[in-house]
Amino acid sequence: MRPLIGVTPLLDTKLDSYWMLPDYMQGIQRAGGMPVMLPFQHDPESIDQMVALCDGFVFTGGEDIDPAYYHTEREPVCGVSLPERDELETRLLRAALAADKPVLAICRGMQLLNVVLGGTLWQDLPSQRPGEVNHSQGKPYGAATHTVDLVPDTPLRELLGVDRIGVNTRHHQGVRDLAPSLAVMGTAPDGLIEAVCLPGQRFVWAVQWHPEHMAPEDANSERIFQTFLDACRA
Repeated sequence: MRPLIGVTPLLDTKLDSYWMLPDYMQGIQRAGGMPVMLPFQHDPESIDQMVALCDGFVFTGGEDIDPAYYHTEREPVCGVSLPERDELETRLLRAALAADKPVLAICRGMQLLNVVLGGTLWQDLPSQRPGEVNHSQGKPYGAATHTVDLVPDTPLRELLGVDRIGVNTRHHQGVRDLAPSLAVMGTAPDGLIEAVCLPGQRFVWAVQWHPEHMAPEDANSERIFQTFLDACRA
């Protein structure tokens, strides 16, 4: 049996539809998993059932998290937030961590992990933390546009076996104050945190870039998905 991987859904309010980018699903499939898009149900019984049924979870990219979740006033530079998504993902992530289910958090997912564990975010990097790196590229979304330095003696550095990798980038927010329980695994040239893990858990990794876009042609991205699926099989 392939591991069943719950993928947090995307919401299009204009079209009143739930949807998913195929790259997330295909990245999981290539690594040997069975992806399923989760529903927008966040009552305790539904959350418990999702955690019981799924072998692991991918928390996807998307809209800005409501700054109220990290006890900060919303600035005009903050983007749109979706209450349904914030509520589902915060409850689901807490439950997945409590059950020690493997988690791979991508882009917004990394920001969510930081917020749920007590960290804060930059609401808009270009205006609040300008630097040498453009963190929001255009097409092709799978092309590497800046580097990430991997921290020695961290799981990601040990997996990839190199000190520096190239990554793509599509975000305007990022980690400001790191949650105390998280460990940094990689940083951009401007010092922005790009990868973290949660020590003591079976597998909780988060990256600010989009390995799902890069995976078809990038061995490092494929190995991240494969290592996540290996943890889900354990």
